[in-house]
Amino acid sequence: MSSLSVLPPECLLKPFPVPQRLMLGPGPSNVPARISAAGAQPMLGHLHTETIEIMNQIKSGIQYAFQTKNRVTLAVSGPGHAAMECAIFNSLEPGDKILIAVNGIWGERASEIAERIGAKVNTVETMAGGYLTNEEIEKALNKYRPAVFFLTHGESSTGVVHPIDGIGPLCRKYSCLFLVDSVAALGGAPICMDEQGIDILYTGSQKVLNAPPGTAPISFSERACHKIFNRKTKPISYFLDLNWLANYWGCDDKPVRSYHHTGPVSSFYALRESLAILAETGLENSWKRHKEVAEYFHKGLEQMGLKLFVQDKKARLPTVTTIVAPPGYDWREITGYIMKTFNIEISGGLGPSAGMVLRVGLMGCNSNKANVDKVLEALADALKHCHKSRV
Repeated sequence: MSSLSVLPPECLLKPFPVPQRLMLGPGPSNVPARISAAGAQPMLGHLHTETIEIMNQIKSGIQYAFQTKNRVTLAVSGPGHAAMECAIFNSLEPGDKILIAVNGIWGERASEIAERIGAKVNTVETMAGGYLTNEEIEKALNKYRPAVFFLTHGESSTGVVHPIDGIGPLCRKYSCLFLVDSVAALGGAPICMDEQGIDILYTGSQKVLNAPPGTAPISFSERACHKIFNRKTKPISYFLDLNWLANYWGCDDKPVRSYHHTGPVSSFYALRESLAILAETGLENSWKRHKEVAEYFHKGLEQMGLKLFVQDKKARLPTVTTIVAPPGYDWREITGYIMKTFNIEISGGLGPSAGMVLRVGLMGCNSNKANVDKVLEALADALKHCHKSRV
């Protein structure tokens, strides 16, 4: 008779059967066998020589994916949200001004995070499904004079890929840092950090890169580093303090890497492999494939009589498509039917698009015409079998 008051949970005394699904929501995407196998390699210490070499190779892979030569380039141990907080926590001090472009949920989230650390937040907003012109951005920069300007490159809640060209020079003109969230777009839509004058850029591992969630590539320009490393106050987070992270990733001039935290070694293996696949594929080839597959999907949707949420074709995010929720249908019933009948995940809207759209992600290895055909078939079948209100 055990003297313990809490007994071993029955649910843990047998295996849990994880189903195999086609993940065509806005993320995470499916993980290819090659990346899964890489993540299952033997464990190493987080400061072993081999682990440091893997980290160095990850840095090189991020520099290629971001098209940057920035010295301070690394992967945050955490999801894309952790990279967002790392960027904001390090670049802003209490009382600093930040201007945030809001055309979906990620601008809204950035605003809340910045408010929580005592920054003075101003926003420049446009409707869901739209984007800001450079003229509108310059007007706001001139009005608010921020230390940082935040923009979401791939707004997964609305399906918009925001134009980047010309904004970097505007930020330099008004002496502010240009901070870009490319979690949903990196690898699937063109972006070149150095050429476009981006000061801080981050993404996540679980979208186009097809690695498991939990690592978040990020890079800082010399302009950004000058501000961050000359702060008057310490960043609010010890875990996300760039002074520590830069040393942990060998981005500073110190000869020894100090212990900061135990990095997710197995996730590093997987991230390295995902970056290797992107390097083998070639960035331009990846951008081209995502564009062609998205256009093939959009044509199929229109032939079915469905409408795309983003009207401007050039502003449609190649990785996440937003479809106007078919009138008379409950979007929850459609996504539930497709999951149950076809074992495919698609999702509804998020934030400002909640209740208005269906979202379909075609990212990385999932971006192919065979998957488009599958999801078009599933949507057509769902519209036949789901209840349509006559009201």
